Amino acid sequence: MSEPIRLSKRLIELVGCSRREAELFIEGGWVTVAGTVVDEPQFKVDDQPVALLPGAKAEALEPVTLLLHQLADQDSETGRLSMTPESLSEAHAEGRRPLKGHFARLTCLAELQKGASGLQVYTQDWRAERKITSDLAKLEQEYVVEVSGQIIATGLERLNRGFNWKGNELPKVKASWQNETRLRLVVKNPPAGLIALLCTSVGLSVVSMRRIRIGGVAMSKLPAGQWRYLASKEKF
Repeated sequence: MSEPIRLSKRLIELVGCSRREAELFIEGGWVTVAGTVVDEPQFKVDDQPVALLPGAKAEALEPVTLLLHQLADQDSETGRLSMTPESLSEAHAEGRRPLKGHFARLTCLAELQKGASGLQVYTQDWRAERKITSDLAKLEQEYVVEVSGQIIATGLERLNRGFNWKGNELPKVKASWQNETRLRLVVKNPPAGLIALLCTSVGLSVVSMRRIRIGGVAMSKLPAGQWRYLASKEKF
Protein backbone atom coordinates (compact mmCIF):
# COMPACT_ATOMS: atom_id res chain seq x y z
CA MET A 1 0.00 0.00 0.00
CA SER A 2 1.37 3.42 -0.95
CA GLU A 3 2.04 6.11 1.65
CA PRO A 4 -0.86 8.65 1.89
CA ILE A 5 -0.09 11.98 0.19
CA ARG A 6 -1.76 15.39 0.04
CA LEU A 7 -4.69 15.65 -2.33
CA SER A 8 -3.07 18.65 -4.04
CA LYS A 9 0.03 16.59 -4.83
CA ARG A 10 -2.06 13.73 -6.23
CA LEU A 11 -3.96 16.18 -8.43
CA ILE A 12 -0.70 17.61 -9.78
CA GLU A 13 0.35 14.08 -10.71
CA LEU A 14 -3.04 13.44 -12.29
CA VAL A 15 -3.51 16.55 -14.48
CA GLY A 16 -0.07 18.16 -14.63
CA CYS A 17 -1.13 21.50 -13.14
CA SER A 18 0.86 23.79 -10.85
CA ARG A 19 0.60 23.59 -7.06
CA ARG A 20 -1.40 26.83 -6.93
CA GLU A 21 -3.77 25.64 -9.64
CA ALA A 22 -4.25 22.37 -7.76
CA GLU A 23 -5.14 24.27 -4.57
CA LEU A 24 -7.62 26.48 -6.45
CA PHE A 25 -9.28 23.49 -8.12
CA ILE A 26 -9.67 21.76 -4.76
CA GLU A 27 -10.80 24.82 -2.78
CA GLY A 28 -13.31 25.58 -5.54
CA GLY A 29 -15.00 22.22 -5.05
CA TRP A 30 -13.91 20.79 -8.41
CA VAL A 31 -12.12 17.68 -7.12
CA THR A 32 -13.65 14.41 -5.94
CA VAL A 33 -12.13 11.59 -3.92
CA ALA A 34 -13.96 8.31 -4.43
CA GLY A 35 -16.87 10.31 -5.86
CA THR A 36 -17.17 12.80 -2.99
CA VAL A 37 -16.15 16.45 -3.31
CA VAL A 38 -13.21 17.28 -1.04
CA ASP A 39 -12.24 20.97 -0.76
CA GLU A 40 -9.15 20.71 1.47
CA PRO A 41 -5.80 20.60 -0.40
CA GLN A 42 -4.09 19.00 2.63
CA PHE A 43 -6.54 16.08 2.69
CA LYS A 44 -4.57 12.80 2.63
CA VAL A 45 -5.33 10.18 -0.02
CA ASP A 46 -3.78 6.81 -0.81
CA ASP A 47 -5.28 4.59 -3.49
CA GLN A 48 -8.75 6.22 -3.71
CA PRO A 49 -9.76 7.41 -7.18
CA VAL A 50 -9.28 11.18 -7.59
CA ALA A 51 -11.02 13.09 -10.38
CA LEU A 52 -11.27 16.66 -11.66
CA LEU A 53 -14.88 17.57 -12.45
CA PRO A 54 -15.86 18.81 -15.92
CA GLY A 55 -15.78 22.59 -16.29
CA ALA A 56 -13.25 22.99 -13.48
CA LYS A 57 -11.73 26.45 -13.12
CA ALA A 58 -8.54 27.28 -11.25
CA GLU A 59 -10.00 30.48 -9.82
CA ALA A 60 -10.28 31.91 -6.32
CA LEU A 61 -13.70 31.60 -4.72
CA GLU A 62 -16.01 34.57 -5.11
CA PRO A 63 -16.66 36.25 -1.73
CA VAL A 64 -20.00 35.33 -0.19
CA THR A 65 -22.47 36.87 2.23
CA LEU A 66 -24.32 34.51 4.56
CA LEU A 67 -27.63 35.17 6.34
CA LEU A 68 -28.25 33.31 9.60
CA HIS A 69 -31.48 33.00 11.59
CA GLN A 70 -29.62 33.34 14.87
CA LEU A 71 -31.08 31.88 18.05
CA ALA A 72 -31.73 34.11 21.07
CA ASP A 73 -29.13 32.29 23.19
CA GLN A 74 -26.37 32.74 20.61
CA ASP A 75 -23.99 35.62 20.01
CA SER A 76 -22.30 36.52 16.73
CA GLU A 77 -19.37 34.15 17.35
CA THR A 78 -21.41 31.09 18.34
CA GLY A 79 -23.75 31.91 15.46
CA ARG A 80 -20.83 31.94 13.03
CA LEU A 81 -19.58 28.61 14.32
CA SER A 82 -23.05 27.09 13.96
CA MET A 83 -23.03 27.65 10.19
CA THR A 84 -21.97 24.41 8.54
CA PRO A 85 -22.93 22.63 5.31
CA GLU A 86 -25.42 20.62 7.37
CA SER A 87 -27.22 23.73 8.72
CA LEU A 88 -27.76 25.27 5.27
CA SER A 89 -31.52 25.71 4.81
CA GLU A 90 -32.81 22.93 2.56
CA ALA A 91 -35.24 25.34 0.92
CA HIS A 92 -32.31 27.54 -0.16
CA ALA A 93 -29.75 24.84 -0.98
CA GLU A 94 -30.61 24.17 -4.62
CA GLY A 95 -27.72 25.02 -6.91
CA ARG A 96 -25.37 25.88 -4.04
CA ARG A 97 -22.26 24.00 -2.95
CA PRO A 98 -21.21 25.04 0.56
CA LEU A 99 -17.42 24.91 0.67
CA LYS A 100 -14.97 25.28 3.55
CA GLY A 101 -13.74 28.55 2.06
CA HIS A 102 -17.22 30.07 2.39
CA PHE A 103 -16.89 30.00 6.19
CA ALA A 104 -13.45 31.61 6.40
CA ARG A 105 -12.72 35.27 7.15
CA LEU A 106 -16.35 36.18 7.82
CA THR A 107 -17.18 39.58 9.29
CA CYS A 108 -20.42 40.07 11.24
CA LEU A 109 -22.30 43.21 10.22
CA ALA A 110 -24.96 45.10 12.23
CA GLU A 111 -24.76 42.69 15.16
CA LEU A 112 -27.92 41.73 17.01
CA GLN A 113 -28.21 42.98 20.55
CA LYS A 114 -27.89 40.43 23.35
CA GLY A 115 -30.98 38.25 23.75
CA ALA A 116 -32.45 39.08 20.33
CA SER A 117 -32.92 36.45 17.65
CA GLY A 118 -33.32 36.69 13.92
CA LEU A 119 -31.37 37.98 10.96
CA GLN A 120 -27.59 38.05 11.44
CA VAL A 121 -25.34 38.94 8.50
CA TYR A 122 -21.81 37.66 7.85
CA THR A 123 -19.75 38.55 4.82
CA GLN A 124 -16.43 38.12 3.03
CA ASP A 125 -17.44 40.77 0.49
CA TRP A 126 -15.91 44.21 1.06
CA ARG A 127 -18.74 45.77 -0.97
CA ALA A 128 -21.42 44.45 1.37
CA GLU A 129 -19.33 45.46 4.39
CA ARG A 130 -18.84 48.99 3.07
CA LYS A 131 -22.54 49.34 2.19
CA ILE A 132 -23.80 48.35 5.62
CA THR A 133 -21.06 50.13 7.56
CA SER A 134 -21.47 53.43 5.74
CA ASP A 135 -25.28 53.33 5.50
CA LEU A 136 -26.14 51.70 8.84
CA ALA A 137 -27.61 54.88 10.31
CA LYS A 138 -29.98 55.12 7.33
CA LEU A 139 -30.90 51.47 6.87
CA GLU A 140 -34.25 50.35 8.25
CA GLN A 141 -34.24 47.36 10.57
CA GLU A 142 -37.50 45.52 11.04
CA TYR A 143 -38.31 43.65 14.24
CA VAL A 144 -41.17 41.48 15.41
CA VAL A 145 -41.47 42.04 19.16
CA GLU A 146 -43.45 39.72 21.41
CA VAL A 147 -44.92 41.87 24.17
CA SER A 148 -47.02 41.60 27.31
CA GLY A 149 -49.14 44.20 29.06
CA GLN A 150 -51.75 46.68 27.85
CA ILE A 151 -50.70 49.47 25.50
CA ILE A 152 -51.76 52.95 26.62
CA ALA A 153 -54.35 54.92 24.69
CA THR A 154 -52.85 56.37 21.48
CA GLY A 155 -49.67 54.39 22.24
CA LEU A 156 -49.24 53.23 18.66
CA GLU A 157 -49.70 56.79 17.40
CA ARG A 158 -47.08 58.06 19.85
CA LEU A 159 -44.57 55.47 18.64
CA ASN A 160 -45.13 56.49 15.05
CA ARG A 161 -44.69 60.21 15.62
CA GLY A 162 -41.90 60.14 18.24
CA PHE A 163 -42.11 61.84 21.63
CA ASN A 164 -40.29 62.77 24.82
CA TRP A 165 -40.62 60.29 27.69
CA LYS A 166 -39.03 60.81 31.13
CA GLY A 167 -36.39 63.06 29.63
CA ASN A 168 -35.63 60.69 26.75
CA GLU A 169 -36.25 61.89 23.20
CA LEU A 170 -37.63 58.77 21.55
CA PRO A 171 -37.36 58.55 17.76
CA LYS A 172 -40.39 58.03 15.58
CA VAL A 173 -40.69 54.50 14.24
CA LYS A 174 -43.05 52.58 12.01
CA ALA A 175 -45.17 50.61 14.46
CA SER A 176 -48.10 48.29 13.83
CA TRP A 177 -49.66 45.18 15.32
CA GLN A 178 -48.88 41.85 13.69
CA ASN A 179 -51.32 40.12 16.02
CA GLU A 180 -52.61 40.60 19.58
CA THR A 181 -49.21 40.06 21.21
CA ARG A 182 -46.72 40.85 18.45
CA LEU A 183 -45.67 44.36 17.62
CA ARG A 184 -43.95 45.12 14.32
CA LEU A 185 -41.35 47.88 14.66
CA VAL A 186 -39.26 49.40 11.88
CA VAL A 187 -36.43 51.58 13.19
CA LYS A 188 -33.10 52.83 11.91
CA ASN A 189 -30.00 51.47 13.65
CA PRO A 190 -31.53 50.93 17.12
CA PRO A 191 -28.96 51.04 19.94
CA ALA A 192 -29.15 48.35 22.60
CA GLY A 193 -32.13 48.95 24.87
CA LEU A 194 -34.06 51.27 22.55
CA ILE A 195 -36.75 48.76 21.56
CA ALA A 196 -37.35 47.82 25.19
CA LEU A 197 -37.54 51.54 26.09
CA LEU A 198 -40.01 52.23 23.27
CA CYS A 199 -42.25 49.43 24.49
CA THR A 200 -42.00 50.46 28.14
CA SER A 201 -42.94 54.03 27.24
CA VAL A 202 -46.35 52.87 26.00
CA GLY A 203 -47.06 50.36 28.77
CA LEU A 204 -45.65 47.20 27.22
CA SER A 205 -42.93 44.75 28.29
CA VAL A 206 -40.71 42.91 25.85
CA VAL A 207 -40.94 39.12 26.00
CA SER A 208 -38.72 38.50 22.97
CA MET A 209 -37.59 40.25 19.80
CA ARG A 210 -36.66 38.96 16.38
CA ARG A 211 -35.05 40.95 13.56
CA ILE A 212 -36.47 40.00 10.18
CA ARG A 213 -35.05 42.61 7.80
CA ILE A 214 -32.08 44.93 7.27
CA GLY A 215 -32.56 47.45 4.49
CA GLY A 216 -33.76 45.60 1.40
CA VAL A 217 -32.74 42.14 2.65
CA ALA A 218 -35.31 40.07 4.53
CA MET A 219 -34.80 36.84 6.43
CA SER A 220 -37.97 35.47 4.80
CA LYS A 221 -38.88 31.91 5.84
CA LEU A 222 -35.42 30.91 7.02
CA PRO A 223 -35.83 28.34 9.83
CA ALA A 224 -34.35 29.16 13.23
CA GLY A 225 -30.72 28.03 13.52
CA GLN A 226 -30.27 27.70 9.75
CA TRP A 227 -28.58 29.92 7.17
CA ARG A 228 -28.63 30.76 3.49
CA TYR A 229 -26.55 32.60 0.91
CA LEU A 230 -27.39 36.19 -0.01
CA ALA A 231 -28.85 35.99 -3.53
CA SER A 232 -27.22 38.05 -6.28
CA LYS A 233 -30.45 40.03 -6.79
CA GLU A 234 -30.72 41.02 -3.10
CA LYS A 235 -29.40 44.45 -2.11
CA PHE A 236 -29.12 46.02 1.30
